[in-house]
Amino acid sequence: MTVAAELERALRPLVRGELPVHLTGWDGSVAGPVDAPRVVLRSPNALRRILWSPGELGAAQAYVTGELDVEGDLDAALKHVWQVVHDRQLSAVRPRPATIARLVRVARKLGAIGRPLPAPATQSNVRGRLHSMLRDRAVISHHYDLSNDFYAMILDPQMAYSCAYFTRGVPGTPDDADYGIVDAQRDKLDLVCRKVGLGRPGMRFLDVGCGWGSLSLHAAEHFGAQVVGITISAEQKKFIDARIAERGLADRVEIRLQDYREITDGPFDAVASLEMGEHVGEKNYAVYAQALFDNAAPGAGVLIQQMSRSGKHPGGGPFIESFIVPDMTMRPVGETVNYLERAGLEVRDVQAMREHYVWTVEAWLQTFESRWDDVVSMVGAEMARVWRLYLVGGGLSFEQGRMGVDQILSVKPSSVGAASLGGRASLRVSTVPTAALR
Repeated sequence: MTVAAELERALRPLVRGELPVHLTGWDGSVAGPVDAPRVVLRSPNALRRILWSPGELGAAQAYVTGELDVEGDLDAALKHVWQVVHDRQLSAVRPRPATIARLVRVARKLGAIGRPLPAPATQSNVRGRLHSMLRDRAVISHHYDLSNDFYAMILDPQMAYSCAYFTRGVPGTPDDADYGIVDAQRDKLDLVCRKVGLGRPGMRFLDVGCGWGSLSLHAAEHFGAQVVGITISAEQKKFIDARIAERGLADRVEIRLQDYREITDGPFDAVASLEMGEHVGEKNYAVYAQALFDNAAPGAGVLIQQMSRSGKHPGGGPFIESFIVPDMTMRPVGETVNYLERAGLEVRDVQAMREHYVWTVEAWLQTFESRWDDVVSMVGAEMARVWRLYLVGGGLSFEQGRMGVDQILSVKPSSVGAASLGGRASLRVSTVPTAALR
């Protein structure tokens, strides 16, 4: 019997029927519906990885190494598989001992039994105490120090690596012809600066986890702020320092290679932290929230933009936790609000932006695919496949509601008892409701 036929017979009890994909084995044999997404097993090693790490991690390892491939649209293939899992309720399937025994016999027959294979070179290998400063720097370096030139190929010219805010049109529809990711990222940066009350020249602004400096530079150039941005990525600091020099902003923007636990020169008139809180971990989140509070002046606006998630994988799942950002922690947005309130901040507004992340990732993925050959030349085929899987899978998580993202606006109560935002009595932000963009 052929490879594909053997696997189809062994897997039928697990998938509760026919294969959800059209499978091609390393011997050229095929099985499964001809109109289903096409999956190719190029080596018995693909099966060996999945046997040692069943589910997402083993499949991801096989995909990034090229031992398993998906022909055509990876996004469409993953959506189809997710739909089959939902329709057949496969997440509730618990294989019987006889089914497992049959899988082992088939794997042995096909030459896929053996010792665990080495992890792919792109898989992280961080060590040390969880969320110690040393380990956190290694984790951030694994993801963000890949190459500034690499990120420049994917992101908009502002190098904003966080969810954009689309105030006009839905990507892919006729009314978005003159509005794209560059505009949406600019509108996000404007939104953040207005929410925290920037506007008076010379206001001290703290950007915690400043990335490649999109918010820090925008706040200085367009809102007259005196900015301190902190990062623990040496590559990011090098990039921003060059842009500061190019734009003549050395007197208004200071970027520090500094951990959030090391800030000692507050208070600041406004504080923001965009998609950095996911990196601090559950155990340290109270410390992070307290650092935001401690470094804000009385009456200062404090805004975080942060991803949210429920379920058993707060880090995003085995693939993201192993290949992209180890040690990341997400939680339902209400639990994050509780942390901020316990630190002493008064939460004033929570704005959900989940759909905006779908559109943001679509824009990044479109750019990434259009420059595929350049990406492969720069970082190699394996890392390119890691990022394709990351972008496609991440976008799907937001689209299906398994992950969200929110802007949470708080204020540090003033000593006279009435909180303010940059001296304003109330916050007025001109926005387009998300519902109007659907």
